[in-house]
Amino acid sequence: MPTGRTSRLHTTALLAALLGALLFVPPAPTADAADRTVQGGRLDWGIKSSFQNYVTGPIAKGSWSLSGGAGTVGEKLFRFHSASGAYDPDAGSLSSAFGGGVRFTGHTKADGENELDLTVSSPTVRISGRTGTLYADIRSKARGSGQISDRRQVPMASLNLGGVDMRGGGSAVALNGVPATLTAEGAKSFAGYYEAGTPLDPISLSVDVKPAKEASAGDGPGGPGKAEESEKPGKDGTSEKAGTVADAALDWGVRRTFREYVGGPIAEGRWKLSGGARDGGALYRFPGEKGRFDAEKGELSADFGGSVHFTGKDLDLTLEKLSVSVKKNKGTLRADGTAIATFDAPLKPEKGLLLVEEADTELTEDGAKLFGSLYRAGTEMDPLTLAVALDEDAKLPALPDLGSEPTTEPPAKSAQSDGKDATDSTASAATDSGDSGTPVLPLTLAAALLVVAAGATWFVRRRRTAATSVNSEEQAPR
Repeated sequence: MPTGRTSRLHTTALLAALLGALLFVPPAPTADAADRTVQGGRLDWGIKSSFQNYVTGPIAKGSWSLSGGAGTVGEKLFRFHSASGAYDPDAGSLSSAFGGGVRFTGHTKADGENELDLTVSSPTVRISGRTGTLYADIRSKARGSGQISDRRQVPMASLNLGGVDMRGGGSAVALNGVPATLTAEGAKSFAGYYEAGTPLDPISLSVDVKPAKEASAGDGPGGPGKAEESEKPGKDGTSEKAGTVADAALDWGVRRTFREYVGGPIAEGRWKLSGGARDGGALYRFPGEKGRFDAEKGELSADFGGSVHFTGKDLDLTLEKLSVSVKKNKGTLRADGTAIATFDAPLKPEKGLLLVEEADTELTEDGAKLFGSLYRAGTEMDPLTLAVALDEDAKLPALPDLGSEPTTEPPAKSAQSDGKDATDSTASAATDSGDSGTPVLPLTLAAALLVVAAGATWFVRRRRTAATSVNSEEQAPR
């Protein structure tokens, strides 16, 4: 004969199952039920700000550098680009890989060798349910022994999404301030500077999501090949005039430390692109408007559209109407007619393309005045890349894909929510409203069912609450 406790548990289980069946509403079938392709986006992550301070501080006396098109946002955030992967809106799972890397060096010895040498690149975020993992390629030098470790896609950090429901997203998925904790594998690859369980900087990401059928359209309308061609304006129609430029692009980040100053605590500012200028993470791309190349004289002139506007405390600077002129392998960059920087530019066309890659730029006297004397004449600015297509068949280099601007509206809570609101966590999600998620039961019906079952399920709820508290403590950064 069952005891009172056993009977109570049976009754509780039965009522809980009944309540679950009544509350569960299966998602309505949609044409986009299959996994959707992630194409374009960015991941912003400082890795660990205190580690950044240590590297550049008086003990390590080091620095960090970017690679693979990675950029910065403000002073402490690194931006990784060109998201690719898949998103399942029904299961709420996301797998997205990003490009770019950051290398930290310090503790330089007399022979020039760095005792501290750590590179984190190609981060990948994989999320299932309310938790996830951040993987990365890590190359590090062990403390003491100096042994080099080079590992791909190390599970570096565990991610806690708290009450965020990843299901039902539309054409974009964004996460802001997701807590990250160093894993045991990450600690090993982190050169032993931190132990497993150490809180890392939170991550934020925004990715564009497209239906699989759209992303795999090949060379048809909307396919990658067609889109690439559509971005190339073809200035001269079907017949290219001798000496004229078919297309061009100017890539320049102005100066990394200037961008950090603008977005940092002193200026507390921002920048805005317009007129067709694009954000490439570590640089801005300005589209070509018109130009001419004289192969015999080795001279080039090109005008570029778009602008970048920097604003902040005591700061209001616009760079627009950019142009480049090259004579005798010496280049000059102008903004609104004013020569602001010079660079070396050997012009050697190959297969219809003139390419000057990452040329060192130096600020002019007039350029120093334009920046309000923040920098002296002769200051090294960001490298400049100039690409000029001399015929319609030449293709310009691809720009890192940062996707569209993230939305800020939180998703609707699913009927299968655990009762936590997204605002209970430091993580928040935003999804495009173009697609509806799982429908939610009317509040009155859900409330009535909860009242009926409240007396019989108090024991289960009490145990569940206790378990949740323990789990929360285990996942909390130490």
